[in-house]
Amino acid sequence: MEEEFPKKRNIRPTEKSNLPIVTLLVLVLLVLAMLYVGYEYISDSSSSSEELTSVVVDSTLEETAAEPVSDEPAPTEEPVEKPKPEPVKEKTEEPKKEEKPSISASSIGGEQITHTVQSGETFSSIASRYNLKTETLQGLNASVPDVKAGVTKLKVQVKAVHTVGPGDVLRVVASKYGITKEALMKANGKSRDFSERGEKLIIPFPDKK
Repeated sequence: MEEEFPKKRNIRPTEKSNLPIVTLLVLVLLVLAMLYVGYEYISDSSSSSEELTSVVVDSTLEETAAEPVSDEPAPTEEPVEKPKPEPVKEKTEEPKKEEKPSISASSIGGEQITHTVQSGETFSSIASRYNLKTETLQGLNASVPDVKAGVTKLKVQVKAVHTVGPGDVLRVVASKYGITKEALMKANGKSRDFSERGEKLIIPFPDKK
């Protein structure tokens, strides 16, 4: 009679496989390697950030050290008003007064008399009376800008001043100084041929000076 539970024949012994353990070890090593790499990366980035922050802090410290510390409160800046441009005024050129060149009496010669300006007289008419050029008379009176009747006294150069003696008629006196009788009468403001003894006659130059 056969056994109810026959013995199993040729049963292979169960071999324990090491593959799961090896795989687990490899995974653990990979995780560790990844953690190590990540730690190195994090440490590098943190060190670089620390360097940057240290540079920024140093620069700020230098700036604060350079600025003098004052207990006074900082002045509040008031808005500066820009000056309004002034309207450009057109410069009106004033007419320049012609300066009269000064002339010395010695350069003309003769004698100098003083003539008081009468009503209606000008530099030109006075110069013509004494046979002078207008420029010459103005040069002798360079400090006189204009003539006024009864006020202005002008310096006049003449050839001579003659005192009338016995027998001195205008014609004789004029011929003596080489001028015409009309020029002699004009220089002395005479309207008729007459002179008195002791009278001083102004003798103009024969040629215009």
